Amino acid sequence: MSNNTPSSNHFVAPLEETPLVAIDAVKVGDRPSNLWIDAWRDMRRRPMFWISAAIILLVLIVAFFPNLFTQVPPNDNCQLSNSNGAPTGEHILGFTKQGCDVFSRIIHGTSTSLSVGIIVVILTTVLGILFGMFAGYYGGWLDSVLSRAGDIFFSIPYILAAVVIMSVFSAYRNVFVISLAIGIFAWPATARVLRAEILRVKNSDFVMAAQALGVSRFRILIRHVLPNSIAPVIVVTTISLGAAIVAEATLSFLGVGLPNSTMSWGNDISQAQTDLRTAPQTLIYPSLALSITVLSFIMLGEVIRDALDPKARAQR
Repeated sequence: MSNNTPSSNHFVAPLEETPLVAIDAVKVGDRPSNLWIDAWRDMRRRPMFWISAAIILLVLIVAFFPNLFTQVPPNDNCQLSNSNGAPTGEHILGFTKQGCDVFSRIIHGTSTSLSVGIIVVILTTVLGILFGMFAGYYGGWLDSVLSRAGDIFFSIPYILAAVVIMSVFSAYRNVFVISLAIGIFAWPATARVLRAEILRVKNSDFVMAAQALGVSRFRILIRHVLPNSIAPVIVVTTISLGAAIVAEATLSFLGVGLPNSTMSWGNDISQAQTDLRTAPQTLIYPSLALSITVLSFIMLGEVIRDALDPKARAQR
């Protein structure tokens, strides 16, 4: 058979017509992407994130540097002649029943209310992570014991438990005691969320690959499972901070929170409840400060939750 027959002819395109370099090229300059980078890109495009972040930043500045916003002492120069007085030039929000400046008390009470929230969140986060990660990852009898302990604490309303604790330790009422009273019963929600997420992550391929390489179970938990399960905890923590501030205000309103000598939004609301008809400003302004702060933390938590959820990002 001749080599010139059509069945034996082989055609190869010239090399210059097939730019293999362009086909196999990798865009090295592209920015790497992961869950946190995608979440940040999503959050920074949402006005709610910037509004809530700006309010929280303002609250933090007020808590740490109250003298930047008012030079009026909150408890000094309180004169009964100014009791429930109307606003004046130097006292823009009026006076309390004891003749103290309302605006100054709100500014200086910010640190107390925020301190309670931060301490409660630290306590609930630490306990929730410890209980949730060990219960979810190791399973077995350890999961049963830790989960039942969490169920016991979860079945007790933490506000009711805090009322009982603060009543028993009424002689030691301060920021740390009230924070412990709230946080010691508020951690099961964080533990449940983390446990469920760890149960999902621990069966992932990268976990099985680490096990095949002989990495210890505890190191896998700390290095691989926990970092990939922590996102929902951040959301719960952000929302819980606002709830802790409300809990402190509730306990102070019920008369079992911080002592009257301690400035906080809850104490100001509690002391002003009897003057709602005659001097509503003494109740309205601390309530507004409390509501706006709590709302900002809830808004931030909602934004973070949506940003860390790929399904929620895809639906928008």
